[in-house]
Amino acid sequence: MIYTVTLNPAVDRELTINEFAFDTVLRASEARVDCGGKGFNVSRLLASLGAKSVALGFAGGKAGQLLAEMLVELDIETAFTWIEGETRSNVSIVTEQHDRYLKVNESGPTISEMDQRELLAQIEQLVQPGDWWVLAGSLPPGVPNNIYAKMVALIQSGGGQVILDTSGAALIEGCGERPFLIKPNDTEASSLSGLPIEKPEDAVAAVRQIQALGPQNVVISLGKAGAIYSDGQLAWLAESPLIEERNPIGAGDSMVGGLVYGLSRGLPVPEALQWGIACGAATASLPGTAVGSRELVQTLLAQVKIKQFS
Repeated sequence: MIYTVTLNPAVDRELTINEFAFDTVLRASEARVDCGGKGFNVSRLLASLGAKSVALGFAGGKAGQLLAEMLVELDIETAFTWIEGETRSNVSIVTEQHDRYLKVNESGPTISEMDQRELLAQIEQLVQPGDWWVLAGSLPPGVPNNIYAKMVALIQSGGGQVILDTSGAALIEGCGERPFLIKPNDTEASSLSGLPIEKPEDAVAAVRQIQALGPQNVVISLGKAGAIYSDGQLAWLAESPLIEERNPIGAGDSMVGGLVYGLSRGLPVPEALQWGIACGAATASLPGTAVGSRELVQTLLAQVKIKQFS
């Protein structure tokens, strides 16, 4: 089974406008509501590919109930830890041409120590050998930076494999428990390694520094250039197919979804990386917050080129 954990989920509301203007009233030509949060985005992509996952995380209030209902409609099973606070709402405003956007995120409700213990106990009870877990996103108020490290230790001691996709101190502490894989972008990887990343070769050098922090495998996403994957012995560059980019928001989460989809099916690393890049590109090519369909992903899959570094 694949599990996704989203500690700070949100109801994402997207409004489409003709063009940006300030100090005036703008009229939205379209409005869309989606499940927000990096782990949920991974589950949405997996559902689009026809793969099952269970979505965990903190949820509360009417917004939390709405998230649960929307995920069920997408055939995504949920196992939320319910809290007293109200799940946050995020608002995106995009132009009809999809060339400009503005995104405002709420900080989210404060999570009590009791709620945190409840989620950790739930994870410990669920984990089974061979399961894949995606731990993704920012931390809500009240949650310490070592929460992901605790989860990685619990899951991997129970025989599961962890993909960790977060940033800052939470990522550094999580790395110390040797997760199976982490996925920083180029900016985050530069911060972790202390090295500038301007081209794929720079990312290969940065991987060596990052793996000293503990993760077994590292994927550095490079935007339109693709991604570098290293297992500590070899490194692969996957070049992204050419697409007309419509909305890059969520493309990185779809990439993680494609990766865990391939890895959970026992595909070799280069093939799993191809799935990740194709899924990310498919989502980036679509308007709004839609994720790539299986048909679109398979069309792009053949266009992803793999290059191996020694």
